[in-house]
Amino acid sequence: MGSAKIPSVFLLCLVFLVTVDFKGINGQVNNWLNGHATFYGANQNPTTLVGGACGYDNTFHAGFGVNTAAVSGTLFRSGEACGACYQVMCNYRLDPKWCLPRRIMSVTATNFCPPNNNGGWCDPPHDHFDMSMSAFFRIARQGNEGIVPVLYKRVSCKRRGGVRFTLKGQSNFNMVMISNVGGSGDVKAVWITGSNLRSWVPMHRNWGANWQSSIDLRGQKLSFKLNLVDGKTLQFSNVVPSTWKFGQTFSSQNQFS
Repeated sequence: MGSAKIPSVFLLCLVFLVTVDFKGINGQVNNWLNGHATFYGANQNPTTLVGGACGYDNTFHAGFGVNTAAVSGTLFRSGEACGACYQVMCNYRLDPKWCLPRRIMSVTATNFCPPNNNGGWCDPPHDHFDMSMSAFFRIARQGNEGIVPVLYKRVSCKRRGGVRFTLKGQSNFNMVMISNVGGSGDVKAVWITGSNLRSWVPMHRNWGANWQSSIDLRGQKLSFKLNLVDGKTLQFSNVVPSTWKFGQTFSSQNQFS
């Protein structure tokens, strides 16, 4: 018996289905999503950019460098996105005048782009990146002072050195700013313990990348346990010596991959 011939209509439908699956839905192309971007900090020294709503005193010292962005509320997730990494490229197909073709920039979310509730680009449900000027002009042409369409996707954060813990607060109010986090970069939950304790104490997000607890841990070695949004958990044992003081920053030897 000869092999059955597949109808050409069936093959056409199959090609159509494969094409639709490749492109995805809701603006996705190979996991890329549609958004828009602007830039800020035109007259700022890039090494002094602050982390605003994430609470990073200085994004350069926090380990993120100058390639940062404030993100709209749909991406910010009430501060949970602080430290998350994205690849962003200008959508040349939609705006060939101002987009640089095939340029991809990795940025870290370090701030919140607030809505103006008047149809602005940071209003819900827009996915928007207000990028540092140095990052923006890696993907868009100089001379564009407006807005460009972009494609973006989440990527793993590659950091130099270990996770950093900056101690803030006073007496029994401990607030810890956590920065330079690798992996998914966005912290879901934090626990703290002292060398005189026998159990982990959950911390609560105060704002952005700042986590708080209300126990007196002065004079104790401090350890932390972090759980990221992607589910990975890592323990940082005795990362802070017993001689610590508020205002100091300590770098660990451990890092998320």
